[in-house]
Amino acid sequence: MANKLPILDLDGKKVGDLELPDVFNEIVRPDLIKRAVLAVQSHERQPYGAFEDAGKRPSAKLYKRRRVFRTSYGYGISRVPRKILSRNGSQFYWQGAFIPGTVGGRRAHPPKAFKVWDLKINKQERKKAIRSALSACIVKEIVAKKQRVPDAYPFVIVDDFESLSKTKDVLNVLKKLGFNDELDRIKESKIRAGKGKTRGRRYKKKVGPLVVTSKKSSVMKAVKNLGLEAVEVHSLNAALLAPGAEPGRVVIFTKSAVEEINKSKLFI
Repeated sequence: MANKLPILDLDGKKVGDLELPDVFNEIVRPDLIKRAVLAVQSHERQPYGAFEDAGKRPSAKLYKRRRVFRTSYGYGISRVPRKILSRNGSQFYWQGAFIPGTVGGRRAHPPKAFKVWDLKINKQERKKAIRSALSACIVKEIVAKKQRVPDAYPFVIVDDFESLSKTKDVLNVLKKLGFNDELDRIKESKIRAGKGKTRGRRYKKKVGPLVVTSKKSSVMKAVKNLGLEAVEVHSLNAALLAPGAEPGRVVIFTKSAVEEINKSKLFI
């Protein structure tokens, strides 16, 4: 793995080199990265459950004793709770209800809203997974298996990039850095199949480069307007660095973002 990365300006020209922190020298551990990604995704999952009274609202009380009004004793029928649809004296027309084996009855084991979906991971494992994902992001051979990589990748961009606020300016910089093919690939969206089309997931969108800044800046909104992702360096996690739980993603670090990792001793 590289100990230094070239620093590129907004025109894509090299203006120096930057020494990388030790967090970029971690051994790539796909198994650990997957655990960390699943833990992050589990915290984003929305709990769901069945209505507590579902299937229990019809009156289906039926006595099992003899010579009692509305009894099932002596009729040669199973002792299933039944609801009365009509009657003529002591003659009833009823229908099974309430229990799981009847039409419209309750479910035997419905999903519970109080179920805990969160997966736990140790702090040191989580940090090690982030360091492992960071190391994979600067290995061109690993990243090229998933995304289209510019010739100059990996690199660090100057801090002037964080001061950009217009989307067209960010687009021009990315084109000069060699992301033309990757930007075209992101525009290619496909219509999903199945129920996802009616649940807000109509199109499949491909994951593009991730922009990492040292702090919240104006460039983050401009990057998101292009359909890309931008994040502050303190908010990095394994799911952002390894989408789909597979290591290797094109990440554009600003110079100050890498320095902040070393200064604040992040992910150690």
